[in-house]
Amino acid sequence: MSETAETRATRAVSEVVDLVSALIRFDTSNTGELETTKGERECALWVAEQLEQAGYETEYVESGAPGRGNVFARLRGADPSRGALMMHGHLDVVPAEAADWSVHPFSGAVRDGYVWGRGAIDMKDMVGMMLAVARQFKIEGTVPPRDIVWAFVADEENGGRWGCQWLVQNRPDLFEGVTEAVGEVGGFSLTVPKPDGSERRLYLVETAEKGLGWMRLRAKARAGHGSFLHEDNAVTILSQAVARLGTHTFPLVVSDSVAEFLAAVAEESGLQFDPASPDIEGQLAKLGTISRIIGATLRDTANPTMLRAGYKANVIPQTAEAVVDCRVVPGRQAEFEREVDALIGPDVEREWITKLDSYETTFDGHLVDAMNDAILAHDPAGRTVPYMLSGGTDAKAFATLGIRCFGFAPLRLPPELDFTALFHGVDERVPVESLEFGARVLEHFLLHS
Repeated sequence: MSETAETRATRAVSEVVDLVSALIRFDTSNTGELETTKGERECALWVAEQLEQAGYETEYVESGAPGRGNVFARLRGADPSRGALMMHGHLDVVPAEAADWSVHPFSGAVRDGYVWGRGAIDMKDMVGMMLAVARQFKIEGTVPPRDIVWAFVADEENGGRWGCQWLVQNRPDLFEGVTEAVGEVGGFSLTVPKPDGSERRLYLVETAEKGLGWMRLRAKARAGHGSFLHEDNAVTILSQAVARLGTHTFPLVVSDSVAEFLAAVAEESGLQFDPASPDIEGQLAKLGTISRIIGATLRDTANPTMLRAGYKANVIPQTAEAVVDCRVVPGRQAEFEREVDALIGPDVEREWITKLDSYETTFDGHLVDAMNDAILAHDPAGRTVPYMLSGGTDAKAFATLGIRCFGFAPLRLPPELDFTALFHGVDERVPVESLEFGARVLEHFLLHS
């Protein structure tokens, strides 16, 4: 079989699987607490070593606390007058319970055509692809069209307080000249059926993401003996407020990115989506597992995740607390907070533990064209489409510097793989062929960006 763009073996393609596997073997579990989060320094220093072996000068930075390791390197481009492009990836992962997994979550095992382990798709796959292409460019003397800043950062899984947020606030010089950035949770394929019985692969480019807010609710009342009558009970007051909030359905809002996505899917598949329909969730279910993400972008969400109250069975506590994970559609923050206040009532206080704004950009311009061209060069049956992420990424922090951000970690996925279930899930894994495809696409994209 003759070699084509879709099958060409490059240095990056030959290295990417080993790099991803090695990255997974670093246990960089982020617990959300400084004292128990681990592994970021060791992983970052290893990344720096791989870059330095290829000839880069790197800068290692600890972002406001010991061990929160970040690595930066810059590859000079042909046109220094153009704004630089930043490729960013986070090194931390959410924790994993080994007893629940088919393989050890930090083994990086290569088995059955997949690389297994915590971070395989969130996001050591993209970090490995970035590292593979960065090494290839430097070793082979490739000069891209513009400067590329390679950024490997800490603490994304806890909102970036000890990662991108600290870096933006304290080391803005690291981002000097950067006008656009590309990160995670985009570029993966969604296979949709066409009316003629064939299939079309849509590659989802993240152009928007909901606001992220972790909110603490607190009720205070009179403490007392558990055997007495207590109409003024902090646990009861809090529980009722949490129940009202957790069962509330926020209004439907269709942002531009969501509307463009639905229109593209309808055009390719013949499926129809009516945002005004009371059964819009049912219509979205026809998309399969990706409907989890798309459905969550149609409205705000406020999901209670933590409760804390009391210290003994027969003592009514003075204080009860809850934590709620809030995700807010762009443009809805003020109205969202008004609705929350009405739901929880005057007897419950609220405060933001973490509050990061939503983000949305348009699906146009040279960089978007370069993404689409790169996909078509390696999958002629593909098409890039915009979408909104229901979660959040480090793009929220970088956008505050005026950087235009996208999510584009290209992966051609098997149609039967429940990709969205693998994010923070058990037996997280990424297909070997998808990593090799991603390395090829990323190389093409960066050579034409």
